Amino acid sequence: MKDFQTEVAGRIAANADNETLKRAAREFLRESIDPKYSYNFSWLGRPIIQYPQDIVAMQELVWRIKPDLIIETGIAHGGSLILSASLLALLDVEEAIAEGRSMDPQASRRLVLGVDIDIRPHNREAIEAHPMSSRIQMIQGSSVAPDVVAKVHEVAARHQRVMVCLDSNHTHEHVLAELEAYAPLTSVGSYCVVFDTVVEDLPATLITDRPWGPGDNPKTAVWDYVKRNPAFEIDRSIDNQLLVSVAPDGYLKRTA
Repeated sequence: MKDFQTEVAGRIAANADNETLKRAAREFLRESIDPKYSYNFSWLGRPIIQYPQDIVAMQELVWRIKPDLIIETGIAHGGSLILSASLLALLDVEEAIAEGRSMDPQASRRLVLGVDIDIRPHNREAIEAHPMSSRIQMIQGSSVAPDVVAKVHEVAARHQRVMVCLDSNHTHEHVLAELEAYAPLTSVGSYCVVFDTVVEDLPATLITDRPWGPGDNPKTAVWDYVKRNPAFEIDRSIDNQLLVSVAPDGYLKRTA
């Protein structure tokens, strides 16, 4: 496995200089936006509205970091919450096997905390009826409202290893406020993942019905935040690995 992993790392690094491959990936991404390609996928029965590459990246990060809390802003149909919860369940299985004990899901300390300004009743009902629901807690309200931020911090204080995923309102102002509120909760060595940074790289004509666009989006917020917060760095090795992603420059690793 060591030799294989070395080969993988070499291929990923080489992607950074493969202009033909990167151009093809950019073209696919642009062409896939209008047909709503990302809406075609689900996780354990719930629509996830993500590109498969980012789903795999999240799986790799969760398995490596082994968080006991994943904070997510933006819920929609709940597929991302279900993805995170199922990965945390597998971590519990791994831990129980390693310790030679039976697993009690109700006793798990691992939790996914989802925040959304508008949790539609039918989505809440479906999430709460899902087999992964015991690992999910939801808060309805603006992710940057002081009372909501306080509730999230209260939950985070009970956990040791935290990941953060930001995927709600995509304006620069809102995402920067989310980063200020939640990125500090990220554990050292863990990640704060900011989705839809790709908006900066898309033609403005593709985004005509939203208050965000080139120059005002999650990527510009990330650049602003990282410039002022040296404890975080953009992990571009993930960009080189995925090539097709809605989160280029959005995988932020906390290093200090």
